Amino acid sequence: MEKEGYELIKPSEMEGNLIDLIASGWMLVTAGTRKKFNTMTANWGGVGHLWNKPVAFVFIRPERYTFGFIEDSEGFTLTFYDETYRDALNICGTKSGRDCDKIAEAGLTSHFTESGYPAFKEAKLIMECRKLYATMLKEEEFLVPGPLKTHYSNKGGLHKLYIAEIEKVWIRH
Repeated sequence: MEKEGYELIKPSEMEGNLIDLIASGWMLVTAGTRKKFNTMTANWGGVGHLWNKPVAFVFIRPERYTFGFIEDSEGFTLTFYDETYRDALNICGTKSGRDCDKIAEAGLTSHFTESGYPAFKEAKLIMECRKLYATMLKEEEFLVPGPLKTHYSNKGGLHKLYIAEIEKVWIRH
């Protein structure tokens, strides 16, 4: 991918406020194969260090079309964009790949990492992640009621947590 305007860096070399990058900047979570893949906008997740590895964690509801692609894949990509792509991210977060070609509607151009994971040429940052652990959130395991009341009352099922090793990171030149 270096030939496509990206530079491979170590996960520890990522700069900036990663909390803000995910929470306010949003990201696309993308999984699948060259034949079929899907993406979704997300702002729940994070990055850190766990089990002596750089990791990312994301939360996906089983109702989301992307969920099946993540379940069937060894990994996924997290991609980040500058503000000019806010409308594209909005399309990817409000439309389902079950019903339309939202990637085309968003004006994104797919390409694939050397490991075969889907990503987009417009991204300013790409994290290639390999799944390490996954579990469904359980209502009885919440220690305070706030998140259940705020994020789950009449809004669908609980999310599944995925923790993944960040294997490669590319930044746009």
